[in-house]
Amino acid sequence: MNFDPSYIIVVLGKIVKYIPISLLMAVVAMVIAVAVGLVLAFMRNSSSLILRSLADVYISFFRSIPMLVQLFLIYYGLPQLFPFFTAMDAVTAAIIGLGIKQAAFLAEIFRAAFLSVDKGQMEACLTGGMTKFQAYRRIIMPQALRNALPGTGNTFISLIKETSLAFTLGVVEIFAEAKMQAAESFRFFEAYLAVALIYWVLIVVYTYLQQLLEKYLERPYRT
Repeated sequence: MNFDPSYIIVVLGKIVKYIPISLLMAVVAMVIAVAVGLVLAFMRNSSSLILRSLADVYISFFRSIPMLVQLFLIYYGLPQLFPFFTAMDAVTAAIIGLGIKQAAFLAEIFRAAFLSVDKGQMEACLTGGMTKFQAYRRIIMPQALRNALPGTGNTFISLIKETSLAFTLGVVEIFAEAKMQAAESFRFFEAYLAVALIYWVLIVVYTYLQQLLEKYLERPYRT
């Protein structure tokens, strides 16, 4: 057995400096996913057949394509169709790819969250003189987003892990650096175990923060 635990420490020291780029991609992609997901959720709940159909096509398409294929389509394929995309760097392509794909999953999470709010609350708001926009902003949205938080959190966890695919576009992040260290030293198990530990810690920390947020949002509903 040729296992060197001390080399894990060496690799950890070299890959931790790439945590910010991985988190940056995950956070920005999550912002995109939430924004697009909300629009898609409203379209799915719309009375317009055209809007519902467009949302259905988007969700079906992006939920069906593997993440790696989508990243290649965006980074290598789009410049062939639209030359101005040649100026797009790999990090931007990764963020866009991650964001628009996860938006398809968030759209269904948000739609279910909106449907979980009693329809009578909207009727009560309209009867009380609120506009539909005011009712959504003040009453419906806060409850729906609270209900959507667990699913949204799982989506962000997926995004953190999927940033490791950005190395296929040439982005040097946690996994890419570990891969290079492993190729140089031939200690693949130690290098990839270091990567696993980094992602584990990131997910544990985020899960703890999400639990705190959930407890905070639950306070008004406790009796």
